[in-house]
Amino acid sequence: MASQNGQQRPHQEVGHKSLLQSDALYQYILDTSVLPREPECMKELRQITANHPMNIMSISVDEGQFLNMLLKLTRAKKTMEIGVYTGYSLLATALALPDDGKILAMDTNRKYYEVGLPTIQKAAVAHKIDFREGPALPVLDQLLQDETNHGSFDFVFVDADKENYVNYHRRLLDLVKVGGLIAYDNTLWGGAVAAPPDAPLPGYLRHYLDFVLQLNQELAADPRIEICQLPVGDGVTLCRRIR
Repeated sequence: MASQNGQQRPHQEVGHKSLLQSDALYQYILDTSVLPREPECMKELRQITANHPMNIMSISVDEGQFLNMLLKLTRAKKTMEIGVYTGYSLLATALALPDDGKILAMDTNRKYYEVGLPTIQKAAVAHKIDFREGPALPVLDQLLQDETNHGSFDFVFVDADKENYVNYHRRLLDLVKVGGLIAYDNTLWGGAVAAPPDAPLPGYLRHYLDFVLQLNQELAADPRIEICQLPVGDGVTLCRRIR
């Protein structure tokens, strides 16, 4: 629904991935408890990202709020992010960490990260970020070679190539501490995970669906973690390492 002046409402903008059936209900959530409390720097980055041709890759604004609170509640200090894009989720994390907190951030495209970097710098949190350009798996394998990295991360957020989600999980379990969290984004995949096999789906949903289903099955059967799958954004699964 457009507003009276013809502009899009926030639920129609970048990052609108709500699984709620009612746009009006999602708009109520945004207007009541999300947008009025969105930090100005995050609002700025969200608006910049809205003009980027790949803006569908951004997390939703309510998911950013959720990640920020989650990190504060767990008092995370050392985190990792696989898949950065323009950095909206990265900024939500950086704002939540203490001043000496650190984020190892990885993305295959530095140009996307540089879209949001001026805003991150203006927010005075860039010093918390160690950005690495390139595939994440070689970086994870290198980290695993040093046993001091095992169990050293408090929190990991994964929002990257779906075909490697299972490969990430099999490595991250050794890097996150017992009691630490891993959050996987897009685990409900626009609702496609529950669609009939012959349902007409957009090409990108159909292409990656099997990878998302494989991850969900592996997480559900993994005895090393407790899980909670949430209908926030496009679906977020929290994994708490218990051994």
